Amino acid sequence: MIVEPDVASNLAAVQDRIDAAARAVDRDPAAVTLVAVGKTKPAEAIRPVLAAGHRVFGENRVQEAEDKWPALKAAFPDARLHLIGPLQTNKVRAAVAVCDVIQSLDRPKLARHLARAFEESGRRLDCFVQINTGEEPQKAGLLPDAADAFLRDCREVYDLPVRGLMCIPPIDEEPALHFALLRAIAERNGLPELSMGMSDDFERAIRLGATHVRVGTAIFGSRPPVIPRP
Repeated sequence: MIVEPDVASNLAAVQDRIDAAARAVDRDPAAVTLVAVGKTKPAEAIRPVLAAGHRVFGENRVQEAEDKWPALKAAFPDARLHLIGPLQTNKVRAAVAVCDVIQSLDRPKLARHLARAFEESGRRLDCFVQINTGEEPQKAGLLPDAADAFLRDCREVYDLPVRGLMCIPPIDEEPALHFALLRAIAERNGLPELSMGMSDDFERAIRLGATHVRVGTAIFGSRPPVIPRP
């Protein structure tokens, strides 16, 4: 028998941990935004979190966002959706239509497509540049050494509203090292926001300056394993 998680209680517990982590380093808890990550979860699992008053969510895939969020936003018009997964250029228009923030900007071609979609739609979504702090070949994100030049182009060439940086540290390394690297890149580029930290490490991220933490499992429960196709 599958026991459904009490997502409202989980949400409150995560928010309490965020508040405590912020206060421990003399930060205002209100300066940390919880992005509740509902990837792979049905709309029915997300509704109780919305009903509990939470309004900031994340999805990994544009198609999943299109399937779930038009109806959810119709019921909760002040909800804001962050795209936190890799964005293909052929999905940019759809992403701009359904999302409110893009957290996975990581290459010039994507920057060009976003700039065009913003102009055509009249919507200008806040963007985060994703940095591949671990330089992992299988992972999306800009290499740290390329960050400064790319951020300059985002501002001066593409006129994109870049608000901050995002990273996903390697699973087998100390995340604080990657959080510190992300913060250093943001500081030297005058960026005020840092999206870093997930269910297992968001308290460490807050201590190192995270303004957004992306938490899924601690709220919605574990996700089903991916079964390879035969």
